[in-house]
Amino acid sequence: MTPPTAFVGARIFDGARWYDDAALLAGPDGVEGIVAADAVGDRPVERLHGGMLVPGFVDLQVNGGGGVLIGPDTTVETIRTICATFAPFGTTALLPTLITDTPETTERVIEAGARAAEARIPGFLGLHLEGPHLSIARKGAHDPKLIRPMEEADLERLLAGRRRLPNLLTTVAAETVDPQQIARLAGGGVVVSIGHSDAAYAQVEAAVEAGATMATHLFNAMSQIGNREPGLVGAVLADGRLNAGLIADGIHVHPESIGIALRAKRGPGHI
Repeated sequence: MTPPTAFVGARIFDGARWYDDAALLAGPDGVEGIVAADAVGDRPVERLHGGMLVPGFVDLQVNGGGGVLIGPDTTVETIRTICATFAPFGTTALLPTLITDTPETTERVIEAGARAAEARIPGFLGLHLEGPHLSIARKGAHDPKLIRPMEEADLERLLAGRRRLPNLLTTVAAETVDPQQIARLAGGGVVVSIGHSDAAYAQVEAAVEAGATMATHLFNAMSQIGNREPGLVGAVLADGRLNAGLIADGIHVHPESIGIALRAKRGPGHI
């Protein structure tokens, strides 16, 4: 068995703390550990000259890249192009994301995702299906003509897709997909995220009790926090069971709102 290579000479960050005068041990299957720089033994050494070694970014919502979009024409090569486009910028894993579309397009994207998983495309983490079971009132850029309730065939399509994919995340509105449907999805290994939703706090809590664990792009396309109704934003911040994505470009969400949310978020869930 080939011993792991020891990378020395850079500051190392493991996602929670920094290490100085340390070595990162990396083998064929990835990172194996962090040890003191003088404790690498007879392992092969790769000497770096400053800089930082940090975990790659994981992006859970990628609609396209490299000149292609996830949609009706999605193929394995579409997914390969997107993953390769993001890699030089430090994103080592991502979920190609389909926004609200037809059942036929959804099936095509799931099929392409399954084949991408079989091909072990670097960076492919699974799929994110954002819609079509959303709120018209909070549709954002989604085509309202394609937004619709979740039928049994839709639910079965998601469960079947999850069995063929390493991960499947779906964004739904808590007021249009009922807790029983959410429970079945979560029980089948689908990550259920609440988004594009005008749900009241109580509806969100019912969805969380059923198995929803995330919210999609906090603040955008969702019911806001108010004095008498906390909405989806309030539920995300108050409920430690929920994690949330956030578009932190300073445009979709004001920097001060980002700071307020980060300070207010109850754990163990994160933004």
